[in-house]
Amino acid sequence: MIKLALLISSLLAWTTLARDVPSNVKSLYDEIKSTGKCSDSLASGFYSTSDGANSWTYCGDHLDMDGIIYIQGTNGQFTNMDIDCDGKQHGPGNDGRCGYSADTQSQTSFQEIVAGYERGINDLNPYVHPYVVFGNVGTKSGYTNFDPQSHGIEPLSLMAVVCSDKLIYGIWGDENGDDGDLALVGEASISLATACFGDDMNGNSGHDDNDVLFIAFTGSDAVPGADGADWAAQSYDDFAQSIEALGDKLVERIGATGRNGGYDSGTAPSQTSSSSGARPTAHSGLLGGPHFGKRLPIAIE
Repeated sequence: MIKLALLISSLLAWTTLARDVPSNVKSLYDEIKSTGKCSDSLASGFYSTSDGANSWTYCGDHLDMDGIIYIQGTNGQFTNMDIDCDGKQHGPGNDGRCGYSADTQSQTSFQEIVAGYERGINDLNPYVHPYVVFGNVGTKSGYTNFDPQSHGIEPLSLMAVVCSDKLIYGIWGDENGDDGDLALVGEASISLATACFGDDMNGNSGHDDNDVLFIAFTGSDAVPGADGADWAAQSYDDFAQSIEALGDKLVERIGATGRNGGYDSGTAPSQTSSSSGARPTAHSGLLGGPHFGKRLPIAIE
């Protein structure tokens, strides 16, 4: 009975408040998909999968108009979502799913900033903090780099993720690195992945379809800072609720100028209680930290 109660408690903990995708963000998603590829590439030559083409870009088509950067492929593709378990290990929310990852690192890219907030934590917790792996850092010959900060994206700033017909807010918390030969994109913490696709996500099982849109926002107003988020939260839901007002404010900038008919400014995303039961296929995860990249898939018995 005790084990059953713990299991039920764990499942309930991953029942999240899912936001409907607001009209302006849906219009952006549809426009990017119908356009097919990026016109103003800030950096190109990235991979969504280790066995695919290097046709993904960090796109600046809406950088001047909306103050956003996103990842886009060709032929209307976005990215997949692999799982990152880097950061604080064995902390609140740990239900063992990161144990499937053999290469988890104990530090994320902006650990020093997190610790400097002095909010009782020394690093991000992948089970609590919905962070996105954004940017590529490496020194290997032929490895493609991209530093979002060179285009106005600040560390630990809010990001928006469109996944499974939902809008999820997260933060920029880690970077892809060059432990492998390929510069890969499309990665998020296990808490964010769970909010998108359910608790079948684990350290070696992500979402394979290239239908996830990662949106980063420029400017200091996108950074919650030490006092603008519940960094010491003990659960994903508590942290997510602490950044939702900032997220709602930032997504309103998308399409607000109405260029060429553009997008309407939309309304603040409505919320519905949801617990996704999607069952993704096995896929790669992140080896971790600012100097590591995604690993190749391994079989899980």
